[in-house]
Amino acid sequence: MKLVPMLIGAVALAAVAYGGYALLGGGVKAPPATGPGPLPQSGPRTGGPPAPQSAPVTVTIARIATVPVTISGIGNVQAFSSVAIKSQVDGQILEVHFREGQTVKKGDLLFTLDPRPYEAALRQAEANLAKDKAQLDKARADVVRLEGLVAKDFTSRVSYDQARATAASFEATVKADEALVEQARLRLEYTRITAPIDGRVGSILVNAGNLVKANDTAAGTLVTLNQVRPINIQFAVPESNLAEIRSRMAAGKITVKAAVPGDAGPPAEGVLVFVNNAVDMTTGTILLKAGYENADERLTPGQFVNVTMELSRLHDAVLIPSAAVQQGQNGAFVFVVKADNTAEMRPIRIGIAADKDVVVESGLRESERVVLEGQLRLRPGSRVTIRPSPAPARAAPPKQTGQVPE
Repeated sequence: MKLVPMLIGAVALAAVAYGGYALLGGGVKAPPATGPGPLPQSGPRTGGPPAPQSAPVTVTIARIATVPVTISGIGNVQAFSSVAIKSQVDGQILEVHFREGQTVKKGDLLFTLDPRPYEAALRQAEANLAKDKAQLDKARADVVRLEGLVAKDFTSRVSYDQARATAASFEATVKADEALVEQARLRLEYTRITAPIDGRVGSILVNAGNLVKANDTAAGTLVTLNQVRPINIQFAVPESNLAEIRSRMAAGKITVKAAVPGDAGPPAEGVLVFVNNAVDMTTGTILLKAGYENADERLTPGQFVNVTMELSRLHDAVLIPSAAVQQGQNGAFVFVVKADNTAEMRPIRIGIAADKDVVVESGLRESERVVLEGQLRLRPGSRVTIRPSPAPARAAPPKQTGQVPE
């Protein structure tokens, strides 16, 4: 029992000793540092609410424009007409009359085959024709002579009928000889192979000195000729657009633009010329073709190009950059800067895309200021500071790689 009062007395003695030590200056404070001290921490100011801070943003102006309603896809360039040049007779190629890749006209001479065998066959056919014509003339003269003798009963009717049959037989023989002469003349013409259409020739597949066979399906193609002026582009679109395409075709021509990757020039413009008669059930698309004049031959068969087909136009459409559109739980929205420089969260309904812009179908009016950059710092009612739009960076010169930059 005596231990408790002793502990209490020890604690009291220690407290008195510490107080005396403090009074005597044992705990000397450090002198105040000279110069500016640390900045005060941000927090509520004494005597008022916290100061509102403005969020720096970049804005754009909603504008009115006419926007084309288009369908885009990838198309394949095809020759308007392609002909595999083959020989129609057997023979040896004597001469090639064109250069690879040359543009030729219809009727231009391409190959010459050895004509001597066919010239001899033509002369033989003409000789047979002449012989049979002479025999026909004799048979006709016999018919005339026997006709008078039969009238006077100087010869039998059987001899007259036989003479008429012989004359008719020679008439048929002469006609057959004339057909053989025409056939021989045609074969001789086939030794001169000409271009059946205007176009551009490809690489020579059979050179001079080689023997060719008539209509050889295995290796009989001498050269391929493609008609590239005009030219076609084949592409496919979803079947859901078929009704609108047909309606638009009934109202007038549909323009189809084709952009060649790597070509800095403007897109080539053509017209829709063909809609397939069936939908591909495996892909749900329908095949279309557009025709192009291709006077400058920018389009080459086999190329893949980006095609854009214009179906209609939206007039007085509200446009904003697609970068200004935000997505939330309730759909698309934008931050609109009001006249007092505060941000308003505005739900919108977006439509089709137009290059880097998007059409706003509802929720936004012309000339309203929309936040383009800095949305992450905003909430409804936030005060904003509008920054000037950054100047577009100057494009660096393309490297000397031998290719046109995209």
